[in-house]
Amino acid sequence: MPVEEAPLLAALQTVVDPQTGRDFVSTRQLKNLRIDGGDVAFDVELGYPARSRIEGLRRALIAAARGVAGVENVSATVTTKIVAHAVQRGVQLLPNVKNIVAVASGKGGVGKSTTAANLALALAAEGANVGILDADIYGPSQPTMMGIQGRPESEDGKTMEPLENYGVEVMSIGFLVDPDNAMIWRGPMATQALEQLLRQTRWGDLDYLIVDMPPGTGDIQLTLSQRVPLTGAVIVTTPQDIALIDARRGIGMFEKVGVPILGVVENMAVHVCENCGHVEHVFGAEGGQRLAEEFKVDHLGSLPLNLSIRVQADAGRPTVVSDPDGAIAALYKDVARAVAVKIAQRAKDFSAKFPSISISAGT
Repeated sequence: MPVEEAPLLAALQTVVDPQTGRDFVSTRQLKNLRIDGGDVAFDVELGYPARSRIEGLRRALIAAARGVAGVENVSATVTTKIVAHAVQRGVQLLPNVKNIVAVASGKGGVGKSTTAANLALALAAEGANVGILDADIYGPSQPTMMGIQGRPESEDGKTMEPLENYGVEVMSIGFLVDPDNAMIWRGPMATQALEQLLRQTRWGDLDYLIVDMPPGTGDIQLTLSQRVPLTGAVIVTTPQDIALIDARRGIGMFEKVGVPILGVVENMAVHVCENCGHVEHVFGAEGGQRLAEEFKVDHLGSLPLNLSIRVQADAGRPTVVSDPDGAIAALYKDVARAVAVKIAQRAKDFSAKFPSISISAGT
């Protein structure tokens, strides 16, 4: 009995993507369906990196197809295709970079840079091409966290090659100045330096560029959010009220300049004693969750207050590479996938497909 397409599609529609809560048929992610007697083949295309989940999804799709009458053999491939998405109007795009994500906080000391590094590494671990721009001009920490020393090379005297470790490209003012020298720059100088780092770096073909923003909502942060072509922003906060007050300001700043908030990450959410297992909410409970609900944005995840996170980052081997199969690395990967899914659901950038129009004076 030949396999009919309608019941096959109905069966495949029962497989739901746990990241989006939607099936692959109605979302048109199922492609190239072929039926040849009892042989069935199809492709599924994800819009976000999910290397660790692809095999599980493939098995679920194959199992669903095999349950249809007449199906004897099933061939399924699950791949990822990451595309560029829209940014603020009037902001110059960055060549070779599809999506730029600002990781920001209203105040310092909430673990923003640690979150940015692990987010970048988690996206890379899931199969994406990723870079980090250390935009904290006055306190660059990514060279230390990413375990990178040295200075960028320039082949043409005009642009710089990013440094790389763990498969992630990195650019930071920390590569260009003496680490013992204080950056005594006024706002316009710092902003100009950062724009040069952003636009004069020869980034590879990146799916995501993570921008580790300086803390606060002052002139530098506002100028950066207006000039950097941002796909969206991730807000990092700790649960206590004083951090949430500043995080609200950060959300407000991005909203005013038209940068969508991809979600909130709650850092240092809970401490579990390694000796006795006692659970304690040192900085309060569920503050990030309440903040996300208040602004109607996604709560991307909560990270614990754990000594290993700090030790590993200080040693230049953040958690995602130090303990890739551990529970905390899994949390970072969950956050990374949630960010990537949120981006995939946003409007695409079609500017590259538009024809260029030139106007010249008539003769």
